[in-house]
Amino acid sequence: MTRGPRAQLAEKIAGEVTLSEEPGATLRKWRTDFEVAQTDLAEELGVSPSVVSDYESGRRENPGVGVVRRTVDAVLDIDERRGGSKLRQHARVLSAGFDSDVVHDLREYPANVPLERYYDAIDATELVRGDRDTVAGHTVIDSVRAIQRLSSDEFYQLYGQSTNRALVFTGITRGESPLVALRVVTPTPNAVVLHGLEDSAVWEHAADLARIDGYSLATTTLSLEETLDGLGGLP
Repeated sequence: MTRGPRAQLAEKIAGEVTLSEEPGATLRKWRTDFEVAQTDLAEELGVSPSVVSDYESGRRENPGVGVVRRTVDAVLDIDERRGGSKLRQHARVLSAGFDSDVVHDLREYPANVPLERYYDAIDATELVRGDRDTVAGHTVIDSVRAIQRLSSDEFYQLYGQSTNRALVFTGITRGESPLVALRVVTPTPNAVVLHGLEDSAVWEHAADLARIDGYSLATTTLSLEETLDGLGGLP
């Protein structure tokens, strides 16, 4: 029987926690990634918040398999009651074969979305107009980790099912590295968004590369959480 997305994600999280040299810190990472407060998790588990805090800080003995399983299930249960947006986000990334610290989100849309609407959703400013004015999906990528850990073939897989999409690069200082990396990947995306940069901080050659390859180039200074929330509101 094929395991569902929740079971696959639960197994991944539990495995990561169990194998971690600091399991409490890894538990905390996943709890905060799912935006679950310590008090909410404690209530779900039927323990005091201090118990959760002690495990996460390492003040208590490393949690056993049973504690890890219950904690992971509790985090996922809370997210499902809230609508399951975080679970779906991580499941999409996992099904595409990526780790969530490399790809924050990967999604296909049921129909083309005008770039203007896409940029409005993430409060982005377009610096260069591209050859195409719609996108049908997005991939939100940690720039440094992607360049360090992905092969050229894996980098191409960031496109998901279609190159008619926007690539959003996070964790950048000027945008030089991802834009140079895109030069060796064909075809190019319809749009590239440099996350966390003011217009004035963008690499001076970025606009020229965008014009040469024909993609729209934009920036946004929203937080990663706000960006993902904005993208989640698209069809």
